[in-house]
Amino acid sequence: MTEGRFVIPEVVATHFHLRPGDTVGDFGAGTGFFATVLSRLVGNEGKVYCVEIQKNLVEKLVDKVRLEHLSNVEVIWGDLEEDGATKIPDNTLDAGVIVNTLFQTEDRYLAVHEITRTLRSGGKLFIIDWTESWGGLGPQPGNVLDKDEARAAAESAGLTFEREFDAGGHHYGLSFRKA
Repeated sequence: MTEGRFVIPEVVATHFHLRPGDTVGDFGAGTGFFATVLSRLVGNEGKVYCVEIQKNLVEKLVDKVRLEHLSNVEVIWGDLEEDGATKIPDNTLDAGVIVNTLFQTEDRYLAVHEITRTLRSGGKLFIIDWTESWGGLGPQPGNVLDKDEARAAAESAGLTFEREFDAGGHHYGLSFRKA
């Protein structure tokens, strides 16, 4: 990927290795930046749970899902930092994706534990976040989540680090697996 490029869902999602029929969670889905791509990758046989805490963004996401006829996408208003609040059953997901969200959480450990609860055995978690503050884009300098901190949060939830992947010039991408 070219240096200086931001996250492009169609490019970054190739690192997820999703297949038709997979079930995936998009945590901190916002307005659905990844929803369309994830929906296409898992196909009609699959399912995408888009979890967002901000009600105004949930409304926009619901509109996007309706307008784009994403019948395999379920929008959930939920809090990553509260056990069970994503409303996704235990051991359900083949993959979880959290993009530009973990740095915003007050307790990243609780957030990653909640995502891990939803992953089936062998399920993957993909963390994508900012490498630094970029002059008004992304987090303030003191809020950047270093990739080592993200890795520590995932490993504390019992996930195994697999690899780092290219998520663009301003982001890192980390892949983890649940035993």
